[in-house]
Amino acid sequence: MLMLNKTELNPASFILNGVPGLEDMHIWISFPFCSMYVVAMVGNCGLLYLIRYEDSLHKPMYYFLAMLSLTDLVMCSSTIPKALCIFWFQLKKIGFDECLVQMFFIHTFTGMESGVLMLMALDRYVAICYPLRYSTILTNPAIAKVGFVTFLRGVLLIIPFTFLTKRLPYCRSNIIHHTYCDHMSVAKLSCGNVKINAIYGLMVALLIGGFDILCITVSYTMILRAVVSLSSADARQKAFSTCTAHICAIVFSYSPAFFSFFSHRFGSHTIPPSCHIIVANIYVLLPPTMNPVVYGVKTKQIRDCVISLFSGSKGTKSRGI
Repeated sequence: MLMLNKTELNPASFILNGVPGLEDMHIWISFPFCSMYVVAMVGNCGLLYLIRYEDSLHKPMYYFLAMLSLTDLVMCSSTIPKALCIFWFQLKKIGFDECLVQMFFIHTFTGMESGVLMLMALDRYVAICYPLRYSTILTNPAIAKVGFVTFLRGVLLIIPFTFLTKRLPYCRSNIIHHTYCDHMSVAKLSCGNVKINAIYGLMVALLIGGFDILCITVSYTMILRAVVSLSSADARQKAFSTCTAHICAIVFSYSPAFFSFFSHRFGSHTIPPSCHIIVANIYVLLPPTMNPVVYGVKTKQIRDCVISLFSGSKGTKSRGI
């Protein structure tokens, strides 16, 4: 009897059921997911390669972009390969501890994504409002420190998720109606009180998302004031153009996040579960797919490096490979 109770309280595994209500469409859903994942992997690895080997990209803005690319790679790789295994091979089983590890990586690096976008907003603020002090303020040690603090913030705030989830008793179904182990999707399977999980999850969302959005808003308010005060129209256009790619990255990252956050709380009875799951996957897949494309198109230095690389030109000084 003791062994039975222990098994019930600590399930050996869960079943990830994919997109509920659209099981017959899984194979078709997998094609755009797979295509976007390939673009994300190639694009972000390409950006990391360029930033590593092109001397012209050894600047604070591109170091932050490298952080974003690395974060995007981990974020989408934590979820999409497993989702594709569900869609293609019906490999729905995931171990309890494996589920907790996946949960940790997903939430840590979605938080890291938000933090890096905030750092990139501060970078644009310093570059536009304090151009003469830009290189002295954002030194390599300073960039490394703020990057590490952002990562540490995510780790310290997300680690309790795993402990709060593991302490819960599980005596209901072990089927998760999702493609990955989201914190509340797992907690809702428990027959215990998940109020602490819900409150702590909301608190983390406010501490990470709320703080980062506030910093981004303040940064762009100061940038707007500085740009408007410029006398030359060309100078204003040039200053705004340096922010275009970052604004696009913010839109791609926060739009599905806001939809998912508010629809879970205010539209759970009107929006079908399948829509929630698809948006949750878009949340971890759209930014990694679009960020390299946007920065490649909108950033002249990256565009020039790509053209130089494919044309075999030696115009850009590169480090030895």
